[in-house]
Amino acid sequence: MRSLKLDPPKSLAQRVMQRLRQAIIDGEFALGAAISEEMVASSFGVSRTPVREAMGQLQAQGLVVIRPQVGSFVFTPSAEDINALCTFRIALEPKAAELAFRHDRNSAIATMSAAIAAMEPAVAAKDNIAYGRADAAFHEALFIHCGNRYLAESYQLVSGRVAALRTNLTSPIDVRTRTSFDEHRKLLDLFARGEFAAFEDLMTTHITKSGVVYAKALKVEALKVEALKFD
Repeated sequence: MRSLKLDPPKSLAQRVMQRLRQAIIDGEFALGAAISEEMVASSFGVSRTPVREAMGQLQAQGLVVIRPQVGSFVFTPSAEDINALCTFRIALEPKAAELAFRHDRNSAIATMSAAIAAMEPAVAAKDNIAYGRADAAFHEALFIHCGNRYLAESYQLVSGRVAALRTNLTSPIDVRTRTSFDEHRKLLDLFARGEFAAFEDLMTTHITKSGVVYAKALKVEALKVEALKFD
């Protein structure tokens, strides 16, 4: 019999990566912002080696862009990136919902319901970070309970970027209008009743509207940059 080994605890680089990932998703670092390795190392009380490793992991997740001899920056999506990301989600999320319904519908409903329950006080408090986290939990529930690890892993490739865009761009609007909150409640209702044609239609509309918000925000930022050039 081969000797059994315990998995080692998470490495320091892994812990640094997870904290930075959440900081990017929560908007502590704005899209496109520089991330100083020295500042991060000093804040965490670690050397720069685990910070560099963490940056490499975040780059692999698409959350950070490392420019040699220049520095590390939070990603900034292009219009093409946003369109591709929305197309990807529209293709995956309805299918994940059908699989989750067949595989573990009760747990999926419970997770989605908990996310909606967290959204309501966030809307009342106009807390876009709390709303963004609950929104992310709602959509991730479809993949957590779908019973297909390949589908779940595919979503994990983009989930960080989706969450960061949601918190930075759409959640500030969502906590003011309640439209997104109402759509999530409707999506849960359709899911619970297994009405997947209507679910897919609404999910497609929901994701497409998010893409429109992202695109508008990019244009606004581009105009600001141009204005600064001539200021």
